[in-house]
Amino acid sequence: MAEKLMKYAEATQQYDVVFGLETHVELSTDTKLFCPAHIEFGGEPNTQLTPVSLGLPGSLPVINEKAVDYAIKLGLALHCKINEWSQFARKNYFYPDMPRDYQISQYDKPTNGEGYLDVELEDGTIFRVPIERAHIEDDAGKNTHVGGADGRIEGADHSLVDYNRAGVPLIEIVTKPIEGAGDRAPEIAGAYMRAIRDIVRALGISEARMEHGNMRADVNVSLRKSPEDPFGTRSETKNVNSFRGIEKTIQYEIRRQAARLNAGKEILQETRHWDEASQTTAGGRLKSDADDYRYFPDPDLVMLHITDEHIERMKAQMPEMPRERRNRLKAEWGFNDIEMRDVINADALDLIEQTVAAGSSAAGAKKWWLGELSREANEQGKALEELGVTPDDVAEVEKLISSGALNDKLAKQTMACVIAGEGKPEEVVKAHGFKVMSDDGALEQTVQEAMDANPDIVAKLQSGNMKPMGAIIGAVMRATKGQADAKAVTKIVMQKIKG
Repeated sequence: MAEKLMKYAEATQQYDVVFGLETHVELSTDTKLFCPAHIEFGGEPNTQLTPVSLGLPGSLPVINEKAVDYAIKLGLALHCKINEWSQFARKNYFYPDMPRDYQISQYDKPTNGEGYLDVELEDGTIFRVPIERAHIEDDAGKNTHVGGADGRIEGADHSLVDYNRAGVPLIEIVTKPIEGAGDRAPEIAGAYMRAIRDIVRALGISEARMEHGNMRADVNVSLRKSPEDPFGTRSETKNVNSFRGIEKTIQYEIRRQAARLNAGKEILQETRHWDEASQTTAGGRLKSDADDYRYFPDPDLVMLHITDEHIERMKAQMPEMPRERRNRLKAEWGFNDIEMRDVINADALDLIEQTVAAGSSAAGAKKWWLGELSREANEQGKALEELGVTPDDVAEVEKLISSGALNDKLAKQTMACVIAGEGKPEEVVKAHGFKVMSDDGALEQTVQEAMDANPDIVAKLQSGNMKPMGAIIGAVMRATKGQADAKAVTKIVMQKIKG
């Protein structure tokens, strides 16, 4: 039975919101964290394995040095304290996709200690998110439930386990309890997750594609009457794998918990699961505390000793960070604050930069990605990069416009065909015969026919009233199926009314 919800505005007025995020970032190393098994997304199930990743008796883990370097770089980007000594621990629990029955993680001695990340909200406000730690661990495998609805375990006939992902290196970024967010908690969470995504991509340590599971988050939410009160009991919604899902999870949990508290009901400390179809969370198991995992140092792994010299080497390899990059691109492209914020909010910065690199103007790239393509993506419920249009495609269409081969209408038709999967822009143009009329004789005849059919409009034009020019241009466009050039039509009309 669906739980009762309080209106969001009422909930955030009556209760102080506290939330936290545990973000899992899959590292783009070639091999797993403790063994040489190759990593490849989408590979045949149970083919990327070694005795170590299967947890076979007698197999011994050896740390992946590149994963440690990646962790240090991320720690530097998040203003974390890089600990000289860090230690791996065994986190004991049974899941079918965890072949060892324990996860190798870090507990009280993580590689990266306390830090922070300043995130920019839609209105330009800067909110500082405090970070507790960013530690290294290995991932579990993947369960596939067969026979149930939407791949869920409920009603499934059986489950399949793929251990390919078992042992893939992760960094888990754990925030401190985030206070003072109020009704902007979902927005802050979304901005924070996008900032993490941008940072790890800039560092080159992860693809951070949430749809591939490269990045996901556990979302903790609790409510209390006032900021002076102790923290309330929190729920933890596990493995949310979209920015919108994270924002919606926080909204839902605030409304759900507020309704329960108002009804005098208890908030359970439990794990929950976000259901995208119903836009709700559902209860799972009662949440374990750290003691229940029986953490202890992994006896097969020595402590990591990270020297100051090594940290300095990592600092020397740090690339331009996202905020610095945004400021540079804003200046290079000549965008104002509002234009740049629109680009960032549309998640189009990378796409526009790549389109400009492919030969488009910044203004032209922005026009497409924030205009036609953004509308199409919204209609399809997809991210821009999932639309099937590449930056090269956009730059190619822009070149066809600037060369005079296409006008705006034909360019939109061309792009629609590209989205539909008909091929590259030049292939679409050739297949459909899209081209601006360059035959002055044919175009002049069509313009004359439009003028003859609209003598009242011609009279207004001859009197110096240019406002009805659009009616003549529209008539010519209809007659030529959009292949006429509006500027050429205007020029011919002006010549005729003056002649």
